[in-house]
Amino acid sequence: MTSPQEMVERALELSQADDCVVIVDEGSTANLRFAGNTLTTNGVARSAQLTVISIVGAGVGVVSRAAVRPEQLPEVVAAADAAAREAQPAEDVRPLVEGAGSSANWVEPVLPTSIGVFGDFAPALGETFAAAEAGGRKLYGFAEHTLTSTFVGSSRGLRLRHDQPTGRLELNAKSADLKRSAWTGVATRDFSDVDVAALDSSLAQRLEWAKNRVDLPAGRYETLLPPSAVADLMIYMLWSSGARDALDGRTVFSKPGGGTRVGERLAQLPVTLSSDPAAPGIECAPFVTAHAPSRRSSVFDNGLPLAATDWVKDGTLTALMQTRHSAELSGLPVTPSIDNLIMRGGEGGRSLEEMIASTERGLLVTCLWYIREVDPQTLLLTGLTRDGVYLVEHGEVVGEVNNFRFNESPVDLLGRLSEVGAAQQTLPREWNDYFTRTIMPPVRVPDFNMSTVSQAN
Repeated sequence: MTSPQEMVERALELSQADDCVVIVDEGSTANLRFAGNTLTTNGVARSAQLTVISIVGAGVGVVSRAAVRPEQLPEVVAAADAAAREAQPAEDVRPLVEGAGSSANWVEPVLPTSIGVFGDFAPALGETFAAAEAGGRKLYGFAEHTLTSTFVGSSRGLRLRHDQPTGRLELNAKSADLKRSAWTGVATRDFSDVDVAALDSSLAQRLEWAKNRVDLPAGRYETLLPPSAVADLMIYMLWSSGARDALDGRTVFSKPGGGTRVGERLAQLPVTLSSDPAAPGIECAPFVTAHAPSRRSSVFDNGLPLAATDWVKDGTLTALMQTRHSAELSGLPVTPSIDNLIMRGGEGGRSLEEMIASTERGLLVTCLWYIREVDPQTLLLTGLTRDGVYLVEHGEVVGEVNNFRFNESPVDLLGRLSEVGAAQQTLPREWNDYFTRTIMPPVRVPDFNMSTVSQAN
């Protein structure tokens, strides 16, 4: 069996292009799925993806294939070389990043994940099933762990590797009659830090809250958003912060008359939004991995080192996602995309429970879903609430209210926050198929726009 390292070296040898970058992603997944307090399935899977990026002059050709066998490799490389020869000149062409030695673990074999990652979690899950059954609750959901090893090699000597573990648990509790529902989820690297009994206890409390139903009309309400919901909104804001689009006047970060809004104050509170490859618990790749050209990333930047980056610092927009090309156009530092996101509101910060206790009257949201963009110029988003919106009066939750459709811009929202709580690692509900590594606070919004009542249950 050909190793990913051998695949990289062989592809580089075969390429007849002026320059070449080869990326191999070796992935493995283990999962548990359950419904009605019973484990339904479990399994493991393996995957492999080869990406060859050929460069001829200023032309770029990219070919990506899954499960490439050694005898198929010459065909894939030849196709990438041919595409590069036929391509129009790339505007972001730059010299490839020079290799400065290999990653320390470059030659080590890939060790896949396995069902063994759930060794302590699975028995605890079984005990939680029993407790839920005794309490008249039904638990549904899944636990998934993936381990992806990414190898990046280039004709300029680059030999970089990153092993990325990613775990997530989604847990949904329903009443015995299936009329009440509550959701929670957590992100983890290895499931050793997941307290499933505590998660079930929080869901049981929400199902109790939902026994009292209160119907409310659409309108602007003081609203408490938990870390999960904040993550979904801030992730979309990060995805929309490409410098090139801002320079072209396409986004909320475009400055009227030209340029970007970097340097403008977005929030009155000392909010900081940042990314850091070395952030404890949400570590991610410390170098750029670009499988294809896009407006937010450049294949010429593959292997570029990543460092801690403040996108918003003390309420002020300080950076946008930059390639080396867009940084030259904007005159700003090179700040590529990083695969995690952290939001903090300064020193201290109260827990969500403490924020509830200080609320005179407002809504407590569980999570958001079906989020879609309405207007890129303002980054207006629409979406729905799901699995529990609760009415808080005089510091106590008094019942569950109907679901709503909301219309909000995360950029505008930053400027209207009246409180930012204590940040914690969380799992976004909407985007956790793509982005799981977040640390977010609960926030208080004095006038969150619940635009219409939703009939979703």
